[in-house]
Amino acid sequence: MADRTRYVGSSEHKTYPSFAGQPKLRADASKCDPKLTDADEITSWLRQGMALGNIGEYYEGDFPRYVWIKRGSIVYEGRLVNREQGHYKGYPLAICEHPEGLK
Repeated sequence: MADRTRYVGSSEHKTYPSFAGQPKLRADASKCDPKLTDADEITSWLRQGMALGNIGEYYEGDFPRYVWIKRGSIVYEGRLVNREQGHYKGYPLAICEHPEGLK
């Protein structure tokens, strides 16, 4: 499953042009760090989160709807956006949103 997973991003969390397209930041969306520009690196984070078991219980097809990974003090949530291809977008969570028991 993790080998088939890919981070594609979302312009809804961007304030700058990126591989996800032109920025279309939603008013209720968290902003992505403009330094995060390497989709392959973020894909590796997503896969690491899966390997650690930091996944939600609900699956859509072969993939978990949510995957979490902690980088420093920031927890990122990956959200499945294409259940056939295993594509995810991701965004940082507020501290009060961090899932318990992350590895």
